[in-house]
Amino acid sequence: MLKVVIIGRPNVGKSTLFNKIAGKKLAIVDDTPGVTRDWREAEGDLFAQPLIVIDTAGLEEAFDESIQGRMRQQTNAALNKADVIIFVIDAREGVTPADKHFASFLRTQKKPIILIANKCESTKQTQSGIAESYSLGFGDPVIMSAEHALGFDDLFEKLCPYFPDEHNNKNIIEENNLSKYPDLDDIEGIDDFVFEQEDDDPKKPIKIAIVGRPNVGKSTLLNAILEEQRVMTGPEAGITRDAITVDWEYENRKFKLVDTAGLRRKSKISNKIEKMSTEDSFRAIRLAQIVILVIDANMPLEKQDIQIAQHIIDEGRALVIAVNKWDCVKNRSELIDNIKHKISHALAQTKNIEFATISAKNYKNIDKLFYKALKTYEIWNKRISTGGLNRWLANMESQNPAPLVNGRHNRLKYITQIKTRPPTFALWVSRPKELPNSYKRYIINGLRRDFNIPSVPLRLLIRASKNPYS
Repeated sequence: MLKVVIIGRPNVGKSTLFNKIAGKKLAIVDDTPGVTRDWREAEGDLFAQPLIVIDTAGLEEAFDESIQGRMRQQTNAALNKADVIIFVIDAREGVTPADKHFASFLRTQKKPIILIANKCESTKQTQSGIAESYSLGFGDPVIMSAEHALGFDDLFEKLCPYFPDEHNNKNIIEENNLSKYPDLDDIEGIDDFVFEQEDDDPKKPIKIAIVGRPNVGKSTLLNAILEEQRVMTGPEAGITRDAITVDWEYENRKFKLVDTAGLRRKSKISNKIEKMSTEDSFRAIRLAQIVILVIDANMPLEKQDIQIAQHIIDEGRALVIAVNKWDCVKNRSELIDNIKHKISHALAQTKNIEFATISAKNYKNIDKLFYKALKTYEIWNKRISTGGLNRWLANMESQNPAPLVNGRHNRLKYITQIKTRPPTFALWVSRPKELPNSYKRYIINGLRRDFNIPSVPLRLLIRASKNPYS
């Protein structure tokens, strides 16, 4: 598919255009300049013509190791993947010195460039800016308002010569309209995951979210997995803002890896951008299948780590803990005992959660982490036959019957597994409301022990048996 990279200085509407073409609200959009830092790609389409669109950080005139310099490095990496470059300017502000500077830079790329004069919802405010855009030397600009879905037909015409099947594109505009470009601000944002309740399909990618507190090494871990500098890293906390999704393959299995923004306590979240980043991270957890919780070995399993882990378990995801910065630890055996103790007590409802000690910076134990993640994923997909479950249930009841209710037995009638991911069981009893929580824990612990279901959430739903005489 055609790869289109959107380029421009900060706050000209690149992420809004990206979201419209992708058809999803994937990138965080705000009036604050410099919200986007890493490049991200998504499949989209224009008038039924599929393409890959890549959003980039605003072009910064910085070449050092500052955040702005690293943002420019990320943008340069995206440019290397481009078949066509879309250069966006703000027509309301006109052509700025920065626009001229970056236009000169883009001409050195020797790739097709389409100029977009954005934010043209009002012609009175943008006439002079549109006129000035011709001075950049890229021919007629596409007059657009990405936010209001204006000008996408003109953009499509400009892109037509570069699509692989050009001869099929001549009449597409006449057969389609802009109804697929709604106002995305009114739509609940979703990432490019699809939530599934079905059994594991080897042909579909496994979705893995990498989460944790700020500055624990989440982005460094993603780069270590990919063995390339895919996302920005650095000593500053809070570098990552958007949830960045990357396709990857490991041992002939496809994965979607998602790097997320750091999660802090709600009381410490003060600005709107961080709030949107946090919502993006929680969405990634909800839509993932495996969640890797990265913690700092120098401050392992603090209160915020436990709260994040608890949220992952409540969402029913397969949780694996990556204890990062292990190369900095001196008393390693003592720390491992401490981590095991905290996991067994603070997360007692999920037994034996897997964890791996790693150094993402030094590429240490990444394979070990993935082995444990896939082992947990296999348990998360586990299915048990109904016949075996009911023979087991009869044995459990004979060993320890449920407490009597008004002198009568509260019989355990039937049990079956109603879904996987996570393993979920339904138990029919005579009087469900009178079944105490302690007995439910007895059943859950027995399921974990006798059917080997450690390290993943396990759900038990209590149902009432139908009375044939009622």
